[in-house]
Parts: sequence; C-alpha cells; structure tokens
Amino acid sequence: MAAASSFVFARPEVASRVAQWALGEDPFSPGEVSVFLAAPRRTGKSTFLVHDLLTELTSRGAIPVYVDLWSQRSGDPGFLINEAVRKALDKQGKGVLGRIRSAGVTKAGLGSWLSFDLDKLGVPGGATLSEGLAALILKSGSPVVVVVDEAQQALKTEAGRDAMFALKSARDTINLDPALTNGRPAALGLVFTGSHRDKLASLVTGRDQPFFGSRIRDFPLLGRDYTEAYGRHINGLLPPDRRIDVAEIEEAFDIVGRRPQYLHAAVTRYATGDLGGEREFDSLLGLAEDEREAHWDSYRRQWSSLDALQQTVLRRIIAEGDSFRPFDADSLAAYAADVGDQVAAKDVQRALDGLREQELVVRLERGRYSLEDPSLADWLRAETAPTEEDASPQGPRL
Repeated sequence: MAAASSFVFARPEVASRVAQWALGEDPFSPGEVSVFLAAPRRTGKSTFLVHDLLTELTSRGAIPVYVDLWSQRSGDPGFLINEAVRKALDKQGKGVLGRIRSAGVTKAGLGSWLSFDLDKLGVPGGATLSEGLAALILKSGSPVVVVVDEAQQALKTEAGRDAMFALKSARDTINLDPALTNGRPAALGLVFTGSHRDKLASLVTGRDQPFFGSRIRDFPLLGRDYTEAYGRHINGLLPPDRRIDVAEIEEAFDIVGRRPQYLHAAVTRYATGDLGGEREFDSLLGLAEDEREAHWDSYRRQWSSLDALQQTVLRRIIAEGDSFRPFDADSLAAYAADVGDQVAAKDVQRALDGLREQELVVRLERGRYSLEDPSLADWLRAETAPTEEDASPQGPRL
C-alpha cells in the first residue's frame, strides 16, 4: 500500500514562523537568526525541513543550504557543510563555479575584500566557510539560510565542533556587513534541528560554546490535524468496511509515540494483511502496539547484553539528565547500592566506555555524558513501571 506511506502533511504555519526567525523578520525576536529546534527522532522533523521549510525559505527569496548530518554519520560534519555551500554556489545562477571554470580559473573576486579559490572551500589554503557563504550571498543577491539537520552529530568530532564555530563566525561577520545585508534584517540565518535536546543544548549553554545564549525551542509534534488529514487520505483508499475512525488513528498515533513511520506501518498492515492475505489484527490499536514492541525489542536486546554496573550507570544517566556526574560520591554510592558491592571510579569509567562502544551513550564536552538515543529512556521507564508482575519472584519485565 505505497500510497499510504507517500502521504505528506504540509505545515505552512510552522514553516512561516521558523523562516521569520531565521531571516530576522520576527517582530517579537528581532535579530534572532540562529534557530534551534528539538524533538524526538522519527517525529517528522526532516520531512518538515525538506517539504515545508526549504520551500518557504525559497518563496521568501532566500537560498536554503540543507545539510543532513544523520544520514551521513560517517562523514566529517565540517566537510559536509562546506560541500553543501559549494554545491549551492555551483547551482546558483546557472552555475557560478561552472562559469568561472569555463574561463579557465577557479578564483572568484567578490568586491575589494574577498578573493579565494572556490574549489578548495573549507580546506587549508582555500576559502573559509564565511567566505563561501558571502560569495553565495553576493552572487545571488539573496539572503542564505543554512539548515543543519541532526546538528548534535557535529559534537562527536573536533572537526564537527570547529564547523559549528565557523558557522557562528560566518553569521556574525556577514550580518554586520552592510554590503551583504543590503538593507535586510540579516543576510545569513541558521537553523539547527536535533533529536537529542541535551546534546543540542551543548551548543548554547556554555560560555565556551559557539551559540552561547541562544534558545532551544521544542519542535511541535504532529497533532490532531495530522491524524484527521491522514485519516481522510487513508480512508479514501480503503473499502467502506475497512475504514478507520479518526479517534482510533489518533490513539494509535499516541501508542507509537507520535511517529508517522510506525503509524504508517501499522495502517498498511491493517489494510493489506500478511503475504497470504490473512489480516493479523482487526484492531489498528493492536497493530500499533505490535509496531511499538518491535521497535522496543532492539532496546531489550541491548539491555540484556549489559552487565549490572552498565545497567545502573545507564539508569542514573537517565534519572539525573544534565546533572549527571559519573564519579561524584553520590553516584558511586548509588552504584554500590544497586550492584551490592563497592564501585571505584575506574569501574565506572570502564562501564561508560562499554556503553559508548555500544552507541548507547555519548561523551559531551567537559566529561559530560548523555544518552545517544533519548527514546531508550522512554522504553526503560515503560519497562520498569510498576505492574502486577512486580510482586512476582521475577520482578519487573526487564
């Protein structure tokens, strides 16, 4: 049922607001051109960026430069950002780089203050990121908005952190230059999204961080208007006796954590059944629970592979959040109480190293640690919620 999964829900009002912020046009937040949006993974952020925000920015006369750091996790974030700017330059105006190369040179002179090698954007001896963005603005005559999807990935490497500082420097330099702003509130805007609020916050909370003082906003989850639109779409494809009440779609959406991917999978199974044509469930809610369980099975497998100390360290990371201090006296006492034995700092470090190797935990700056995937916390809370099974000899379902 391909038509079900191809459904795209437009969010023009949200796109308009984000575009206003990024372009410095919001009357209530003048000059706020660095926008940070956080929401759990698979809740529609990337779809919104590609289908709504980029379109809205273009309609306002801006040039969007989109970089997805999650889909290219093995790549150097700095290279990916520079390459996106270079491609935007090449595309702009029938190919700025193409016209320059056709003349047998790669140097681009842009005013009295800017001349550089465009083919070496972001590498030693070539153009800086700020110069590349300035070139794009000058050649196009339009403001530019760099959109970095899953920006927290940049924190994993020194090169990625350097790229964030380079973007901040470019923002400050470009937006103070009248030749570039040309009477506009801003010539360069930045939009960062992240599926991990704590990691995204690392870019804004410390005085030594590139965007210190910026505000992180919660990206709104898809609401009832989404399920109503999706219900109309899907019921138009179903026979009358298989149509689904919107209230049931809404409840199923809650079950899968407001994640469209899992809702679409449950609806497709409801509509088409298995390969033999037999429908496994008559209830969409049962299928939604099944999709959630399939997603959570990966967490169960990872959890069961951890030793007792790794499990208790992971629990404390979840419970303490940004206040987590792995080696302080309270933490060491809590670990010891959980595992029933004394725990030394070196034992905790080994546990943290093991959690990092399994990509369950990420090390942030200044020795801070955080979950790699925040959804793990949702699963663990659900698994350890008090139930009748807690009174049994087996205890809670872990």
